Amino acid sequence: MDDHATEAEFEHLLRSADLRVTRPRLAVLRAVRRHPHADTGSVLAAVRSEEPTVSHQAVYDVLGALAESGLVRRIQPAGSVARYELRVGDNHHHVVCRSCGVVADVDCAVGVRPCLDASDTHGFVVDEAEVTYWGLCPACSTDTAT
Repeated sequence: MDDHATEAEFEHLLRSADLRVTRPRLAVLRAVRRHPHADTGSVLAAVRSEEPTVSHQAVYDVLGALAESGLVRRIQPAGSVARYELRVGDNHHHVVCRSCGVVADVDCAVGVRPCLDASDTHGFVVDEAEVTYWGLCPACSTDTAT
């Protein structure tokens, strides 16, 4: 997908969510596309490389509006800051490195899913299960082996 097509898609997504198309919103979407699972500070740095005058608060506000509208997904693994990704609309999970904090997507579990079906819903209508896998990424597991 080329950048021009993506830009047009971002404009369409914003309009379909009843959000105005603004330079900061487009810059945030581009930053999250380039840096999946980025924290707010990383998104801010990426946005400021394109739009140097965008304020910290503007980026926070844009991320909040995009997450609320469902255009970005906000994840927050235990002990971590909030992170953002464009992969929305599916029930995927994440794997997090205990050492460096890198995050990667993991598709939904297949086959036997013992922890994804609640033993007691307490009357809730469950529509999603969130799983976070923890371990060491390849780089960190190599570092600890040497």
